[in-house]
Amino acid sequence: MKYSKTFSLNKKLICVALASVFFVSACGEDTTSTSGAGFNESQDTNTDFDQGQLITSIVDNVITPTFVQFSAMATSQQLAIKNYCQQENTYAQGNSSEQLVNDAKNLAKESWKSAINTWQQAEMMQLSPLLIGDGALRNNIYSWPTQNTCGVDLDVTYFKAGSVNGKPYNIATRTASRKSLVAVEYLLFNDNLDHTCTGSTVPTQWNNQTEQYRKVARCEYAGEVANDIENNATQLITAWLGNDGNGGYAAKLKAAGTEGSDFATQHDAVNKLSDAIFYVDSFTKDGKLAKPLGLFANECGAQACPNAVEAKYSAHSITNITNNLQALKMFMQGSLSNDEANALGFRHYLMDVGDNVTADTIDDLIELAIESTKNYQTSLATTLVENSDKVLQTHGDVKNITDKLKSDFITSLALELPQTSAGDND
Repeated sequence: MKYSKTFSLNKKLICVALASVFFVSACGEDTTSTSGAGFNESQDTNTDFDQGQLITSIVDNVITPTFVQFSAMATSQQLAIKNYCQQENTYAQGNSSEQLVNDAKNLAKESWKSAINTWQQAEMMQLSPLLIGDGALRNNIYSWPTQNTCGVDLDVTYFKAGSVNGKPYNIATRTASRKSLVAVEYLLFNDNLDHTCTGSTVPTQWNNQTEQYRKVARCEYAGEVANDIENNATQLITAWLGNDGNGGYAAKLKAAGTEGSDFATQHDAVNKLSDAIFYVDSFTKDGKLAKPLGLFANECGAQACPNAVEAKYSAHSITNITNNLQALKMFMQGSLSNDEANALGFRHYLMDVGDNVTADTIDDLIELAIESTKNYQTSLATTLVENSDKVLQTHGDVKNITDKLKSDFITSLALELPQTSAGDND
């Protein structure tokens, strides 16, 4: 069903009270999939399509290069922030210039953008290493939607003091909401140096410190967070590829269906890859678009809420969505670009089972949604205020994709719908 441009936002807002988090069901929208979790369970497609090659293509040509690239970006970010902090410290001693400091900070910001661009593609690749322990590794790298700016402000002072609660400060043991790429964004892009705490626990005398003292303290903590992100990126590579490059989860996926495998059949492994792409439903569509629009409850109540966008300090929210969609496109084509020979993606699987229409439709819808996100002239937060219909249309463009995924895609490929999308009526 095409998304109607005459869609009534006010009618939608009546059901906000029923949706306290962004991945619960909305009301008033057409249901395009009645298939809950377990639909197509234990089924397979009746073709001789090489599902093993599909798995290998997506693992080797899409996921592994993305994880490796992010690890490199995490290292670059750490070095850029380290250089920025050196400039802030040198400036505090009277041995640098404001221009050099600003240049170094801008480079640090660009390094964060490069890292988050790659990570937003990796967000679509949440398989076992990023899911175990309630997503601990993933959250240490990127904790959104959980974020705590007061917690970050407090940890700036704890790190500066070298201790917390009488024990040596150790960022590895700190909760994810006080670190990750979310904290780096806040520390680099938010120029208000005052703390954001409103409760009884506040950074002692922080607001009374000099501006330069606070700039140095914040950048030093940003550097520590960047170190932690780099370490977690290395852990991800190890978990994915193994210590010898052959014993990680990637190898388990590619060994699906063999004796002693974690997956009884190759189709089971294909289903794990399919589960990952439904991030575009529960997070991209619901968390990054529907919630800020006010279609689900947000901190502003039943209305569009600029403060509820994903990356409000950097104004990078819409670019994050673009990268989510780019990753979905990569899963469909089985490679980083559409001109790689011998690549196999989900579109090829759909074509093999005779559903060229769904393959072409999903490809077209992805391209349309990507184009929509690239046509924003202002940030997502600003557009919510000045032209909410444009954001509503983007939500509709993404919804058209997820409707197709939750119906023809899983049906044609005999795949199960993940729990995060099962029973979702929007």
